[in-house]
Amino acid sequence: MQQKSNQLKRKMLQLGSAGIADLQRVFRPWLDLTGLGKAARERLYTHTRVFWFFLAQVLSSDGSCREAVQKFLAWLALTEGKHASPNSAAYCDARKRLPMGNLQRVCGEVTRTIQHAHGGQGLWYGRRVTVVDGSGLSMPDTPENQEKYPQSRKILPGCGFPEMRFVALFSLATGVLLHSAWASRYVSERALFRQLWENLIPGDVVLGDRGFCGFLEFFMLLAQGIDSVMRLHQRRSTGVRIVKRIGPGDALVQWIKMKPCPKGFTKDFWAAVPDVLNLRHISFTVDIPGFRSQSITIATTLTDHKQYPASAFAELYRRRWCAELYFRDIKIAMNMDLLRCKTPEMVEKEVVMHIIAYNLIRATMIEAAQATQKPLDRISFKGACQAIREWTPILAIVTEATSINLYEAMLQAIGRAPIPHRPNRTEPRARKRRPKNYQLLNQPRHLFKEIPHRSRYVIKP
Repeated sequence: MQQKSNQLKRKMLQLGSAGIADLQRVFRPWLDLTGLGKAARERLYTHTRVFWFFLAQVLSSDGSCREAVQKFLAWLALTEGKHASPNSAAYCDARKRLPMGNLQRVCGEVTRTIQHAHGGQGLWYGRRVTVVDGSGLSMPDTPENQEKYPQSRKILPGCGFPEMRFVALFSLATGVLLHSAWASRYVSERALFRQLWENLIPGDVVLGDRGFCGFLEFFMLLAQGIDSVMRLHQRRSTGVRIVKRIGPGDALVQWIKMKPCPKGFTKDFWAAVPDVLNLRHISFTVDIPGFRSQSITIATTLTDHKQYPASAFAELYRRRWCAELYFRDIKIAMNMDLLRCKTPEMVEKEVVMHIIAYNLIRATMIEAAQATQKPLDRISFKGACQAIREWTPILAIVTEATSINLYEAMLQAIGRAPIPHRPNRTEPRARKRRPKNYQLLNQPRHLFKEIPHRSRYVIKP
């Protein structure tokens, strides 16, 4: 018995010296960390070590620095027989030393590797569809965060939290987050979308909601060889000239350029833009039993009705909702909705690490879907997160040959628990569980006065 215990200990030491964290056995094929750089002097917390434990911290259900430090101390005692302080200050300082530019390069390499391996699947009429959407993130209420990402002006100082506006481009076929941009909540989603135009590839089809639908967006994207499919903006009720009716709810139209120059562009540039733009409007009615009928009009630059029939756009726009699900995965399942860091520099690093972790989980989901022959949209993102958390400690203590079989078993476990198919299921944005009837903090803490008998406190509508 003692001999077997010593053999297991030797194997663990050997594996521990080869790998830094449990996640290496799962994510190492997708990551190239040579671009992280080296620290100025030899430290316990090297850039590579910090990256792996930062990644484990992002993926953990707790997400605290203290838990990441305890994981590092356990690894250090196992592999090197050393001990270090359990104080998280050194680890936090090491995270600050990680160069932001290098992290972004690693993030880009992960995305390109996944796209190169799986980017050719799920094409729409032979075209890659990229879906754009925006969301908001919150972070700790510190003076540094408030300065760069100020809270809403409608909320009193000391009663709110700094807010970040976040816009992302997702692959509709794989759910991989391709590119992103973020800024203060006072920068519009459309302005952030314009920062991402250079990352689109000619031949792409951009799918978006009415918030990104505009004359300039269609013109500039089309000039790059990129087509657009977006819901018609509610303000585009004027300045539309019908050229030809193709069929019921399907017409070729001309958009007339408005006189006001868009923000961020010069009047000379706007004067050089053509006065009209040839587009196609497709209207259809969503009529599902039990739901309110809704009429939707799509504006697109795909004007060839023979190559792209009108019926294809209704199903394509319905899939735009996948972007909302992708944001739910990264914000709720991965706890990115409430960021933890207390300075803008670390907040931005935390966002990049969340993107890396999200794409790595997406890569694992793609492999699980292929291994089990299940549709990718039936694979649970949260289930994949849970499986990776529980299987990686076991994968880290077995031999390389055994880990390959265990990895296949993990993929089978992820794929054999698909999400139930629930078409047209109503999912209202409402909370069933009532919050506790505490007062609302509507004044700074030093001025706030708590009402006695708070159990009888009622929030006024």
